[in-house]
Amino acid sequence: MENNLQVFVAMALAITMGGASAQTSSSLDGGAESPKGQAYPVKPVRFIIGFAPGGASDTMVRIIGARLAEKLGQPVVIDNRPGAGGNIAAEIVARSSPDGYTLLLGNNGILAVNITLYPKIGFDPVKDFAPVVLIASQPNIVVVHPSIPVQTLKDLLALAKAKPDQLNYASPGGGTTGHLAAELFKRMAGVDMVIVPFKGGGPAIVGVLSGECQFTFATSLSVQPHIKSGKVRALAVTTARRSASFPELPTVAEAGVPGFEATTWHGVVVPAGTPQSVIARLNSEFNAMLQTADMRDRLTTLGSEIIGGSPKQLGDYVRKEIPIWAKVIKESGATAD
Repeated sequence: MENNLQVFVAMALAITMGGASAQTSSSLDGGAESPKGQAYPVKPVRFIIGFAPGGASDTMVRIIGARLAEKLGQPVVIDNRPGAGGNIAAEIVARSSPDGYTLLLGNNGILAVNITLYPKIGFDPVKDFAPVVLIASQPNIVVVHPSIPVQTLKDLLALAKAKPDQLNYASPGGGTTGHLAAELFKRMAGVDMVIVPFKGGGPAIVGVLSGECQFTFATSLSVQPHIKSGKVRALAVTTARRSASFPELPTVAEAGVPGFEATTWHGVVVPAGTPQSVIARLNSEFNAMLQTADMRDRLTTLGSEIIGGSPKQLGDYVRKEIPIWAKVIKESGATAD
């Protein structure tokens, strides 16, 4: 009897120790997993943007960053790194650990323009990043200070031709869509104007609001509140077709510059080499949030057209955009200065 009891206790101890050993081994191999079986994320995520607070990128990243934090269950820290048309921010992300904890909100400037516009940059938009999702596109809107005696784009063109190099254009910075749109506008419309560079879309709009500059091509996200308040006057949109958010505004092409088009878009990328499982998680969360009524209302109210989709769709889009903007840069003679 005593021998049987000893055997029973020994077996029970072996089972208990074996379970503990298996649990320890599991912890060492993969760490504590979430209920869904995913270890990511286990710490705060940094969301970097290459422009100053107040512009389109900053507005968008703060809207989607707050919702992403809810979905991931971790804080999302917004990190503004303006300068060099977004190149500073992009290089930081490109050199970050490929673990999914550093995201970049890229746009057509960072991901499609700068590789041609700048003689040398510290990253390759195709090789150094892994695409996550194409968030949305926004029309740029031609806006003027209310003191300028123009009511239409044709009026602005006439004034620019009558007073060459006397109108100041507020540029969001070298390499931005606003900068390239201005260079393209000058060439296609046959007008001369002074381009005044600012460090981001927000400061450029302030330049117009203050009267320092007469007009700018501002993203709908950043300028809509000022249009509604009457602090600036909207003349046209820069897209090929009229915007659903601003149906009353003609396109620049309709209003006097045939063939003109310049659109801003935003997409999320991570460092190349980031695990596909992490990219898939992020893509799923972004697409889910973009389909919610609240998020769609917030972004469309600001003039964005929601896109979403797979990582491949963003990657293909970037590769298609690079030669398009390269042609614009070469034909317009635009520079980053």
